[in-house]
Order: sequence, then structure tokens, then C-alpha cells
Amino acid sequence: LVGMIPTIAITPFVAMVIKLSSPGPVFFKQKRVGKNGRNFELIKFRSMTINAEDGAYKGWTKLASGDKRITAVGKFIRKTSLAELPQLWNVLRGQMSLVGPRPPLPEEVAKYNQFQRRRLGVKPGITGLWQVSGRSDISFDEWVRLDAFYIEHWSLWLDFQIFLKTIWVVIRGRG
Repeated sequence: LVGMIPTIAITPFVAMVIKLSSPGPVFFKQKRVGKNGRNFELIKFRSMTINAEDGAYKGWTKLASGDKRITAVGKFIRKTSLAELPQLWNVLRGQMSLVGPRPPLPEEVAKYNQFQRRRLGVKPGITGLWQVSGRSDISFDEWVRLDAFYIEHWSLWLDFQIFLKTIWVVIRGRG
């Protein structure tokens, strides 16, 4: 709830800039897979052009830095992680946690092997070891290894460390 206070204050400004800068909705909603394989609707500020997903991004392909589907405002809200703020609603609804593995797409989960399925044993998070260990600069295999480490070594202290590192990563604008 404390995290919602700045979100409520920032949301109208981010929403206005998104709405004025490109056509389409303010929020991007996408079906994701949460704990124990339950589907839920993830909410983000929209950072891409409308219909950007149509046949484009599939699987673990990294988006190129010059991707024309990302709006100018989208580049900024991604770099600053403002795009993630609406996910606090997912946290309040019990679908996500502040810290945990990133929630995958259903089509990605369909391709998971047994080891990768372990990621579904905990609530997904807004941030996690992936976020503070290189974000989009690491491979999917490394991402899964980091998630497995997090699951096996979970503690409030580890969550606190990841949360603090997230602030530093966002300030530096890395990944």
C-alpha cells in the first residue's frame, strides 16, 4: 500500500504523456502465467505502438534497441521502469509479489522443460535477480538459473537486497 502512494501521484502524469504522444490505450494488459501455472492479466503502462505484438515478438528474442514499435515516451518509461508501476495493482490483487521471477507468457511456459517449470512454484515479481543481474543483457538459461537460486534461497533479507539493488539499477538505467 505504501508503494501505491507514489504510483497514484505519478500515474496521471505518465498517462497524460502516453495519451498525448501516441494513439492507443494508456495501459498494456497481457495474459501471463503466475504461481502454480495460474493465468492472470499483467498491467503495465503502454510503451509500444498499438498492435505491436501482432506477429512480432515471440519467445525469448531480445528487442533491438532501435525497435520502431517502441514509442519515444516508451523508451523513457522502460529505462526508468515507470512502465512497471501499474503492476503494483497485480501485487495488491495477490497475483504477483514485489520480488520474484518475472511472469512468463503462456506460450513460453508451453515450451518449458521440468527445470524451467520450477519458476512457477512462487509468485512472480515486479523485480528479481534477473532485474538486478543484467536485465535484458542475460540469456534465458542464466535467467532461469537466477530464478532457481532465488527460489531455493528465498528470505526476507534476500528480497530486501534485491529491492535495494533494483533502485540502483533503475537510477543507473542499465539493461
